[in-house]
Order: sequence, then structure tokens, then C-alpha cells
Amino acid sequence: MDRGQPSPEPAAADPVAPRPSVIAPVRAVVCLRRRVRLLRKRCLPPPAVRVDSEPRAPRADPDQPQFFTFDGPAELPSRRPRKKRRRSRVVLYPETSRKYRPRAERRSRAQRCLLLLVAIVGFQVLNAIENLDDNAQRYDLDGLEKALQRAVFGQPAAVRRVVALLRDYLATHVHSRPLLLALHGPSGVGKSHVGRLLARHFRAVLEDGALVLQYHARHHCPEPRAAEDCRQELARRVADVVARAEAEEKTPLLVLDDVELLPPALLDELHGFLQPQRSHHFHNAIYVLLSGNGGEEVTRFVLQNASRTLALCPDGAHGAGAAAVAAQAEEELRASLRALLVRDHPLWQAAAIVPFLLLDKGDVVNCFRDEMAGEGFFPEQARAELLAAQLSYYRVAGREFAVTGCKQVVATVNLL
Repeated sequence: MDRGQPSPEPAAADPVAPRPSVIAPVRAVVCLRRRVRLLRKRCLPPPAVRVDSEPRAPRADPDQPQFFTFDGPAELPSRRPRKKRRRSRVVLYPETSRKYRPRAERRSRAQRCLLLLVAIVGFQVLNAIENLDDNAQRYDLDGLEKALQRAVFGQPAAVRRVVALLRDYLATHVHSRPLLLALHGPSGVGKSHVGRLLARHFRAVLEDGALVLQYHARHHCPEPRAAEDCRQELARRVADVVARAEAEEKTPLLVLDDVELLPPALLDELHGFLQPQRSHHFHNAIYVLLSGNGGEEVTRFVLQNASRTLALCPDGAHGAGAAAVAAQAEEELRASLRALLVRDHPLWQAAAIVPFLLLDKGDVVNCFRDEMAGEGFFPEQARAELLAAQLSYYRVAGREFAVTGCKQVVATVNLL
């Protein structure tokens, strides 16, 4: 038969030829494969845009079989391993025990003890401050100051210094050393008078006359008596007074007059009372030494500085400048007196020196009026001035200073 003519008979079925039901899925797979390749080629970046620092992935061989994934072609090489975060460890509790929340921090016992100690110290300080006022009020120093200002003429600076030293010392009962007051000046300026006023006041406030000792060198240790006997008697009397005062928890007063007449052995004994190795009850005492040593130095200083000592007058109407000049002059006088007295005995090195200045004519007139009133006479001003004019005076810089002070006032009034 010719090729161009169709066969009238149907051809027989070929057993090797594939069936239509098998060819369709194969074609679908091939088409899907071609489409995937085409999509991969479109998603890949061009060669010029590719970063050289990134390593290139090996090119896939088209002959080797490839597997289909849902990941994009660009995501595979750009993935980097992420660092895993370090998780905090979980506190594991045993199942058999109870679970408690951890406490923030426990307070140390030492901290509590420290707070208690601070509270105790603060309470003691407040109690001590209150006791300071109570102890000073026992001695009525304000009344003492008024009495001295009213009865002592011409010595305002000395009175203020004595009261200030007593106020500082009597602020507390416990002391590390006794108070030693040394009143120095010429005769008749009021040293012994101040000593008597102090003894009278302390007898009244202490309510026990045995706690006040008055020792006069002319009376208790006259010239014929042996110095060793005087030293033993003074030591015994002082020991009795301070022991009695310690038992009553009070501060005694010991006034020694005419100290310039005391033998060196008694000065050594007084110096021994001030030593720190002595018993503690010797430290709680007030010693007042009345001496005429340094009287010439005080007289010379006042006469040479008459214009500067004007600010030391009782009337305080001179201003702050005059007060500063007076304070400087007084400090210079104390320094010169200390340097002079230390040459005689080391006792004066530990003393608080209080100089008593010369009295002018107006102060002597006041002494006469006070003595006349005490003796029952009318204190007439004119008559007191006539009596004061009979005394001797130093005349310098328009001022008059009494040579003997008020020493002869009592004898002159007794002759009236």
C-alpha cells in the first residue's frame, strides 16, 4: 500500500506504547521542573550586584538531581547562626522541703549594738549638759558677782576674772586638777577683802563651815614656829577638808592670806597638792592665794600706763576700743607678773594670776563712805572727801592713785 493512502483497516494495538494515563503526570512534572528553574533564574541577583566579600555558593550541576524546597534561593546562603541567649539558672528547691522567698539582707548584730551605743552616749551628753547648769546653780555665782561688785571698789577687771574662773571650774563636779587663784597687788587694794567675801559666800552656799579653810600665815605660822610643823599642820588640815568635801560631793574653798610670808616648805606642800599623782579628791578644790608679791611691779605698770588703765575704771562708757586696750594692758601685766613670780617658786606657774591695780582718789572716797555707814555714821560725801584728802597719792597724767589704798580707812574712821 502507498504511504499517501490511508489504510482502510484499523491498526492493531501496540503493547509497548505508553498509556495516556501515565504520560500526563510525567508531562506535568517536567513542566513544573522547567518552571522552577525559570523562577530560580529570575530570583538570582545579577553578577555585577553580587558582593565579593560574601562567599559564593557552589553552582549546581544540571545533570545531578535537585530537590524542591519552599525556601527561596536567596535565603539559603544569607543565613547566619544566631547566638543563643544565656538563660538564668532556675533555683531548684527540694520537693520535700518548704519553699521560702529569699530574704533581702539580714542586719548584723554589731550594727544594732552600735546604734544602742550611740543612743546611750547621746543620753549621757544631754544629762551632763543638764548637770552643768545644776552644779553651777548650787554655788549661786550670780549672787557672788553682785556682792563683789557692790563691796569691792576700783577692781572691776579683777572681779570679772575671778567670777569667770569660778564659773568655768564649778560647771562640773569632776576635775583633773584643782583651781589655783593668785591675787597679787600692793597693800590696801582689796585682796584680803575679796578673800573674806569668798569665804563668807561659800560658807553660806555649802551649808557647812568645815568645807571652807582660811589660813593666815601671820597667825597660823608665826616666825618662831618651825616650818616643818607648819607644813604638817597645813597638810593635815587640807586633807581633812578635801576628804569631807568628797564625801559630800561638794567643792571646798581654801583661802591662804599673806602667802609672801610662808616658808618655802609650805610652798612646796601647796605645789604638791596640785600634782596629778595625788588622790582624786585633792583635784576637786579651789585654792585662793593672797599675796603682796609683785606689788611693786603692779605699781610701776599702773604709773607708766596711767592713760591706758583709764579704760579699767568701773564706768564702762569708754567704748569697744578702750576695752580692747584695757584687755591688752591687763594681759601684759599678767605676763610680767608670772615671769617675776616663777623665779621665786614654780608654784606660780600653775596659778591663774589676777592682778589688783592701784585705787584712785574716787575709790578711796567710796571706801570711806562704806566704812562710815558700817560704823553708824552718816556717809556724807563732803566729809568722806576731806578724810580721803589726808592720805598720800601718786599724781600722774592728771590722776591721783592712793599709795596705801584703803588700808588706813578703818583706822581713820575709828578716830571719828
